[in-house]
Amino acid sequence: MNIFLTYSSHFLKPNSKTLHPIPLLLHNLTSTRPISKSTSIPKKMDRVRDHGYDNYMEIEKKIRKVLKFQALILSQPHQIIQASRLDILARRLGFKQHEAAAFVLKFPHVFEIYEHPVQRVLYCRLTRKAHLQIEQEKRALAAQVPDAVTRLRKLVMMSNTGRIRLEHVRIARYEFGLPDDFEYSVVLKYPEYFRLFDADETRSKYIEVVEKEPSLAVCAIEKLREIEYREKGVDAEDIRFSFIVNFPPGFKIGKYYRIAVWKWQRVPYWSPYEDVSGYDMRSLEAQKRMEKRAVAVIHELLNLTVEKKITLERIAHFRMAMNLPKKLKEFLLQHQGIFYISTRGNHGKLHTVFLREAYRKGELVEPNDLYLARRKLAELVLMSPRKAKMDSELVSYHRDWGDDERGFVGRECVENAFEDFGGCNDDRQRRDSNAGDDYDSDTDDGSDKTLDEKDVRVTD
Repeated sequence: MNIFLTYSSHFLKPNSKTLHPIPLLLHNLTSTRPISKSTSIPKKMDRVRDHGYDNYMEIEKKIRKVLKFQALILSQPHQIIQASRLDILARRLGFKQHEAAAFVLKFPHVFEIYEHPVQRVLYCRLTRKAHLQIEQEKRALAAQVPDAVTRLRKLVMMSNTGRIRLEHVRIARYEFGLPDDFEYSVVLKYPEYFRLFDADETRSKYIEVVEKEPSLAVCAIEKLREIEYREKGVDAEDIRFSFIVNFPPGFKIGKYYRIAVWKWQRVPYWSPYEDVSGYDMRSLEAQKRMEKRAVAVIHELLNLTVEKKITLERIAHFRMAMNLPKKLKEFLLQHQGIFYISTRGNHGKLHTVFLREAYRKGELVEPNDLYLARRKLAELVLMSPRKAKMDSELVSYHRDWGDDERGFVGRECVENAFEDFGGCNDDRQRRDSNAGDDYDSDTDDGSDKTLDEKDVRVTD
């Protein structure tokens, strides 16, 4: 007690130099072993840009506008648009004033401006190369309809209720390689696989699978794991539930983050095709499995697309049907080694999700015919406008070779006639010589004088 009073008396003095015991006492009570950093993947992470995918989306930005303009031209009578109406019709597509004509002139390998032979009015139409690309894409789309049926069956099988709204599939039909009339050419054409019905609670049409086939309930990542295990002899425990991780350049991987990824790769999860509606999700282990199952669902969803990419807004349409988290963007940013989110291409309004393992150097590792047909349009868009003059016989087909030759001869004769007053052709020289003979016959002295160019004086 005396010691405590002595310390307290010194502490109350204003000029005391003794260390305060209360802060030291609190420090001793609270000081423990330093807490180690968490070895779990952080919930919020900043997005690290990958310029390869962003440059890919910059090209897609141009292609989207070109496709809109192509659809506008093909919808017109005779598939041509008068140049004076371009500005008015293009405003429906979001073009500003005087922007449509400049846009058309940027891509001479896709669009062509020509003069009507009778009306003498400028018109716009698609080039031969553009028509060939459209026909190639149509053939590829028709040839892969059986594969599209399989993709649609797997997509519906991933739903927790075994059905998906028809409108959601219609919005994403381009990504899944489905034709525009897939409701009739795919769903109703194969009644042994699909059933189309109207829901009473929502008054919307739904697609339902008739029977879930076990052979289709195999994910693409499971096939890759089997290949890795058989060919490379990877440890089965390390690869059993793992995903292919390839972080973007510049991504900082710390020690604890590396451990967190290693632990996450070993977490088991339920298959995307497995019905989990009756499982108890209250435990922490079940929540971890559901989070990893969401990664597997998005991974399989991207594998079902033609180009292994889809917008985040399209994925959000299937969120309720496939038990995906609400904050999809933050969820995908936790796994930047598996997916990449690009905000390029539509002024940041759309977010395109890429499957990183499916791309290498800006191209698909395993391209398909429909993807290659669509990339032909990208080649036409990226082709230099200077080459349009070199292969004008392939692009401009409103004039044949005979017209070009006749036009060239006419221009040459006009230039020569302007230089020597028309003495370039033989007919003109013959007429001049005949005129000279008549002049000689009318002379009085009978001399053989001929009219020479030196005797001609041109007076103003």
